[in-house]
Amino acid sequence: MTDEWDAVIIGGGAAGLSAAQMLGRSRRRTLVIDGGMPRNRFAAHMHGVLGHDGVDPADLIERGRAEARAYGVEFVKGAVAGLTDDDDRIRVHRTDGVVHTARAVIIASGVRDELPAVPGLEGEWGTRVLHCPYCHGWEVAGTRLAVLATSPMSAHQVQLVRQLSDDVIAFTATAEPWSEDLVARFAARGIRVVSAGVARVVPGEDGLTVVTEDGTEHVVDAIFTAGAPVLNLGFAASLDLARAETPGAPLAVDLTGATSHRRVFAAGNVIAPFANVPVSMGSGSMAGAGVNARLTEEDFDLAVAERTAARNAAWDARYAAEDRVWSGRVNASMAAIVSDLEPGSALDVGSGEGGDVLWLAEQGWQATGVDVSPTAVARASRLAAERGLSARFVAGDGVGRIDEQFDLVLASFLHSWEADFPRVRLLRDAAGRVAPGGRLLVLSHAAPPPWARDLHDRAPLLRTPDEELALLDLDPAEWQAEVVEIRAREATAPDGGAAHLEDGILLLLRRGDRDPRPARAGRATRG
Repeated sequence: MTDEWDAVIIGGGAAGLSAAQMLGRSRRRTLVIDGGMPRNRFAAHMHGVLGHDGVDPADLIERGRAEARAYGVEFVKGAVAGLTDDDDRIRVHRTDGVVHTARAVIIASGVRDELPAVPGLEGEWGTRVLHCPYCHGWEVAGTRLAVLATSPMSAHQVQLVRQLSDDVIAFTATAEPWSEDLVARFAARGIRVVSAGVARVVPGEDGLTVVTEDGTEHVVDAIFTAGAPVLNLGFAASLDLARAETPGAPLAVDLTGATSHRRVFAAGNVIAPFANVPVSMGSGSMAGAGVNARLTEEDFDLAVAERTAARNAAWDARYAAEDRVWSGRVNASMAAIVSDLEPGSALDVGSGEGGDVLWLAEQGWQATGVDVSPTAVARASRLAAERGLSARFVAGDGVGRIDEQFDLVLASFLHSWEADFPRVRLLRDAAGRVAPGGRLLVLSHAAPPPWARDLHDRAPLLRTPDEELALLDLDPAEWQAEVVEIRAREATAPDGGAAHLEDGILLLLRRGDRDPRPARAGRATRG
């Protein structure tokens, strides 16, 4: 079985549910896979959670599930065996063989606390064997307390526990040696230090009896210790997610919960092993919002790509519907400008049926044409072969498939009917293919033809060369405007009569280390 989701969340604790709620409220199709084993399942009450003090963690989970379900989030009990990168999707393999496909994954699987290997500790975990003074300290304040140190970092826990009670004993065998300054600090606050190793803990009605390896017994009411956080992330091993260089080696994320993989986010104790419930909830909310933001950007990118593909297909259909769309004659304004230039390499962006490219090849240019229509490209290639010209034609959108730079890049009447046609972006991309010392030549319709003055609302947006130069926003230190003007050109109207068209001409020189391509006599100047 395979199904598709906007997001799959691995883990249904406080972090996972917070992420699920954000995604559900954003109308994202979201699945939560949870094994029902939250880290805090051993505790009957949680504290330090604003508005939920003393609530059973299980009740918080049930309430969170109900809230997420109200926003369309779905849940399944299970475990994840592996994640597979499928380019625009992540395949989530469950241990029962079910495979889910998701545009994004949030890892919120939490951690497992590995307690010190002391007999008697595990059975009291979450009741009289505790880890967090903030989560459990108030309830045992003023009683006989112990700290079972596990590393030098336990010194911080010892000092926090001393705030809770005057009667504190620290078992320090696995954390020694302590510095002289730290020993002095403990003594100053009346903390008893036992250096003998702990052999076992014996539960009793009067408290917990800590038996050390020398046989001494110490009776306390509660023990604080720091279990080692274990992240069970084997299921994500194939993605090689970056880890933070902090205790526990959690997943490295940014402020939105994004990991080193573009489709994987993380929240909760997998990014902060010592975080409490509110911190986990906050990171889950951020990860949920982060995924929604990432998918929103992708939705718009896909929509633009689909619209571009439809526009390109429409142009190809237009070429396919007729044996010839254009006259095949070189544009007079273009010829007048280029005739003043020394031949070199040239690229025509939006070359159509190749009229300008073929003329350039006849003038000695090493000419390439690129167009969105495969039909037009094939027709131009055929004409070049028939005329014995060495000209190259490539099917592509703008200059996307052209990597090299050219002495002349030409965009001749690169217009389309759509209001969102990205003409300026295409011209900027074209400028990027101009070699240092080369030129960008942009020819445009500065005004509708006289026989079509009353165009409908879908008419292409026509700008002056000055307006387009401003919109291109090219670095003036790198580019020099040589021609910026509107020229009249003779044409034949559909009824056979004479007419004049207005062509916008923009010729820009790209400065560089090498000398500009030389211009022949008759160089036009900025108008």
